[in-house]
Amino acid sequence: MLHPTRRSVLIGGAAFTAWASIPTIARAAGSRDPRFVALILRGGMDGLAVVAPIGDPSYEAVRDEFSMPLEGPDAGIPLDGFFVLNPRMTRLAELYRKGEALFVHAAHTAYRERSHFDAQDVLENGTTAAAHYKDGWLGRIIQGLPADGDVARDGAFAAATTTPLTLRGAPRVVTWLPPGFAEASDDTRSRLLMMYEHTDPVLARAMAEGLDLSRVTGSEVETGEAVKAMLGTMEANGFERQVVAAATAAGRAMSTDDGPRVGFLDMSGFDTHLRQSVTSGRIGRALTALDLSIGALRDSLGDAWDNTVVAVMTEFGRTVRMNGSDGTDHGTATVAMLLGGAVKGGRVYADWPGLAPNALFEGRDLAPTTDLRAVLKGVARDHLGLDPRMLGGSVFPGTEGLRPIDGLVRRT
Repeated sequence: MLHPTRRSVLIGGAAFTAWASIPTIARAAGSRDPRFVALILRGGMDGLAVVAPIGDPSYEAVRDEFSMPLEGPDAGIPLDGFFVLNPRMTRLAELYRKGEALFVHAAHTAYRERSHFDAQDVLENGTTAAAHYKDGWLGRIIQGLPADGDVARDGAFAAATTTPLTLRGAPRVVTWLPPGFAEASDDTRSRLLMMYEHTDPVLARAMAEGLDLSRVTGSEVETGEAVKAMLGTMEANGFERQVVAAATAAGRAMSTDDGPRVGFLDMSGFDTHLRQSVTSGRIGRALTALDLSIGALRDSLGDAWDNTVVAVMTEFGRTVRMNGSDGTDHGTATVAMLLGGAVKGGRVYADWPGLAPNALFEGRDLAPTTDLRAVLKGVARDHLGLDPRMLGGSVFPGTEGLRPIDGLVRRT
């Protein structure tokens, strides 16, 4: 087993919302045409249940009967001798073996309290406080770049009824609802558009943008067929089908020449106060849905996956010890993920703090050691070609002294 210290750096070798585009990324990065997806897992994901530190001498003592199994059909998937992956994440394990998944453990935001709402605000606004900011870090990235006038590339595509905080500040946001409603015929759409052009130009423009996006994402029938192909003979529940459908539609949109290049997703189900278990309880169900959605996104992106980075994050972690309801309560540090063909993966990045009693934050949580904003800054600089001064000033205000992490993505 490896026993990393706090100075070790590299270890080892959903309902969805919002897609946005940054038209200047391809120009800023030369001949490359990168995609970037931010995925928030709402509820506070238990990082120790997803990427378990079996090499830590205190791990089994603090998790006891809820430690990750190392034998049998539910055994954790080995990563590097120190960490193992939850067996519900088979597609993610495949990406890791291919060098297309990187885990960042003991990751954290600047938030140190235990409110979901405030923690999500801090995560999405990219600052150190849960104040009511008018925009979010992804919106500020888009806002700082010139647009080319094409809604598919300079606007934001949101699978939601309202714009999520992290996208606020984007020049335009076009909302998109998941499948479930009967589609109007082309003739009906054309007649409505013609009527709006004469009576309400603003509404006409919004409808035209929506029609452009629907042509990019594909019809509901096409999405449904892709979902069936993805799930195969698996008996998926309604939530799993929903997240797969959304990921499929989003991936199809981002795979096209005129589709969005930067996006945002979110998924619920990670607030596991009771009956969390390890692989079969609430966390197991949530991770199964997440794994399916990641596979759907990869498959629907097609060749574009090779130029994609997906950043997976949550508002905070959970307590190291289980509670009396076989769950975990709100904590601090957790695990984040970088996925995609552009990721320099196949490893775990960790300044591991340890799980000994005197190493826990406030005597109960995994201690925070790697600022998530340093991860995002490294990806934005090296994958999207953004200026570090902009990232430390306007995108993540007050982080001028927080260096972007090097070597997270492949440079071609």
